[in-house]
Amino acid sequence: MDTQDERQSAEALLSEAEPWESWESGLVLWSIGIGIGGLIVLGWLVNTFLLD
Repeated sequence: MDTQDERQSAEALLSEAEPWESWESGLVLWSIGIGIGGLIVLGWLVNTFLLD
């Protein structure tokens, strides 16, 4: 037995993607890539200048 609120929630979840979804996905991927790159560079700097 579905209530009106449950039906509206299900319709909202199954509706079309928002128009900015591709832009948002690209932003997330770029952010993750920059974060990984920063970890690599900072790891190298620490290894080179602090651990020697």
